[in-house]
Amino acid sequence: MNICIPTLKEKAYNLRKTTLEITASAQAGRIASSYSCAEILTALYYTGIMRFDPKDPVSAARDRFIMSKSHASPILYAILADCGFFDKSELDKYAKPDGILGTLLDENVPGAEILGGSLGCGFGIAAGMAFALKRERSRSMVFTLLGDGECGEGSIWETAMFVGFQRLNNLITLIDRNHISASAFIQDDFGNEPFADKWRAFGFNVVTIDGHSFVELLETLKDVRSRRSASPTVVICETVKGKGIDFVENEPFWHSKAVTQDQLEAARKSLTLLNRGDE
Repeated sequence: MNICIPTLKEKAYNLRKTTLEITASAQAGRIASSYSCAEILTALYYTGIMRFDPKDPVSAARDRFIMSKSHASPILYAILADCGFFDKSELDKYAKPDGILGTLLDENVPGAEILGGSLGCGFGIAAGMAFALKRERSRSMVFTLLGDGECGEGSIWETAMFVGFQRLNNLITLIDRNHISASAFIQDDFGNEPFADKWRAFGFNVVTIDGHSFVELLETLKDVRSRRSASPTVVICETVKGKGIDFVENEPFWHSKAVTQDQLEAARKSLTLLNRGDE
């Protein structure tokens, strides 16, 4: 896989910048949740790992991406527009009455796949898709992104039991493990340790990586189609919530907020520093 890491870093920076601008303009959307998964989504959409055609977003041959942590929809919208699923002018109408992009994921948005909002549901949908594709002997893969706060939902573990039992090795589960839920640090909220061991107990191959490292993301995902194991795979991506804006990073109260106009310039400067030094 001949991928230029600096190019991917620049892409992640631009996606963060777009997400900042549209959420600040609308004063809506969850920027912290979007920023922790920027590199994960960039790796999926810009390296050829995931197969899709913006001109035919419902092609039967496509890989499916299910954004189970649908609170991060602003950055997914930025990606879908950038990839050509819809015109970039729609981003200017984010969370506005005359646009197609709401604050939560909408299946009517080209490339979005599901209606989001209630956490814990997307994983089950992804499992159902993977199960159906496997029975059809399709070569398509299903990728899904969960939040670790979302893993407090019982439906996640019911789905994990199903996926492990059915040995759905055509499903790649990625977890944005930023250690913060909607209101608190997970360790202080509901706890989920031993996290990796829980997934192993359900029959998953478990890989833990730095979710902001393109080197580790690409090394982990490059062979997903070889299916060397009959077991499903979960990639636990250690991340920082709000990564890129210093006053947002690792602050639980930022979960449901957008940067205000007064904070916008400081946020831009913080992103610039991240892009220059990958700090």
